[in-house]
Amino acid sequence: MDITQLLIFLQSRRRLLVAFSGGLDSTVLLHQLTLLRDSVAPTLQIRAMHIHHGLSTRADSWVAHCQSLCHQWNVPLEIAYVQLPVGGKGIEAEARQARYQALARALFTDEVLLTAQHQDDQCETVLLALKRGSGPAGLSAMPERLEFAHTQLLRPLLNVSRIELECWAVEHRLTWIEDESNQDDKYDRNFLRLRVLPVIQQRWPYFARSVTRSAQLCGEQEQLLDELLAEQLADLMADNGSLHIAPLCEVSDARRFAILRRWLKFHQALMPSKSALQRMWQEVALSREDASPRLQLGQHEVRRFQGALYWLPVIHADKDKIYVWSSPFSPLSLGGLGVLSVRHEGMAVRPPKADEVVTIRFKASGLHHIVGRDKGRMLKKIWQEFNIPPWQRDVTPLLFYGEQLIAAVGIFVTKEGQASFGDSWQLDFKSGG
Repeated sequence: MDITQLLIFLQSRRRLLVAFSGGLDSTVLLHQLTLLRDSVAPTLQIRAMHIHHGLSTRADSWVAHCQSLCHQWNVPLEIAYVQLPVGGKGIEAEARQARYQALARALFTDEVLLTAQHQDDQCETVLLALKRGSGPAGLSAMPERLEFAHTQLLRPLLNVSRIELECWAVEHRLTWIEDESNQDDKYDRNFLRLRVLPVIQQRWPYFARSVTRSAQLCGEQEQLLDELLAEQLADLMADNGSLHIAPLCEVSDARRFAILRRWLKFHQALMPSKSALQRMWQEVALSREDASPRLQLGQHEVRRFQGALYWLPVIHADKDKIYVWSSPFSPLSLGGLGVLSVRHEGMAVRPPKADEVVTIRFKASGLHHIVGRDKGRMLKKIWQEFNIPPWQRDVTPLLFYGEQLIAAVGIFVTKEGQASFGDSWQLDFKSGG
């Protein structure tokens, strides 16, 4: 292993954040980078981050080990403590997501993230993709360079085998952490590493290298398709990120699904299975016109509205929820939906009278007379007239004085809520608060 190749791989990048678990792979990577800095590349600025998941009873001792090495190698180390949610996608996926979220938050401007996945990891990733029935995108596995956060994620060891890393570590008398969970073959990746790949590599010693080459070829094919379909995807997408359905009806199934995958990739979605893509098309895109179809994929969902597909976060709205807003009418938190406040700018409504109870609700019955309309209309009809998508209707705050609807914040004001000159509230709603 020649560390000058590492310098070539980095190109002009000189500010580096290394994901440092303290295991063999990241220990070798960090050691090589420090040798590079201390010998031929003094302009390298190296930081490391260790993620404390709290999953092992030895987690605190791992922190101490990483701190000792980084002190020895003159590398600033940051420790990120993360908590994993109960349930969800499984402990492996949750831990991986928590790690990358913490690393993304830690990255400085013009700094790149380096991770230590190697050739054997790549081989396992391809085999797991085969198990799932993935196509070329999944089989391309982990790219050496990937857009990440506001910068890039680099994997400089993807063409280096674990045996080569072990040889380096022994030669340089490195010490590293052995995570006991890596011996638990109930996890798919560990099962491959412990039970399957040793048998395969005994028969075919260069199997991992060949698989890595196949992954690179699949990645090149996907890159070519990205380039060929980029213009068509741009034409099909609206400024708000939605995807027009009608033109997709005129193309082949293969092209349609390729475009759908790239649309999902644009939204940084995890790539769904072929059956999920087929359901997205048949059950959402092609459902009857008066339907409000949805397909949930993880924490997001695909919805259809006015001839276009939308990629949206899943919001669990309680239409029966009522928030009481009392004087002095400080900013009101509406759970995870956002914060409502009275400011100097916003939608103008009349202030409530002293005896009027102010509430925020999410449904309203009966006819409503809104400013600018002659006749009363049901709320459903008003939503349709204003082209409000179904997923926004259940989460739009409705301002009530007593039992009278005053306004749908940011959408309309009723005649009963119309402000008079010089005497008004200015409502402002910040979603997501």
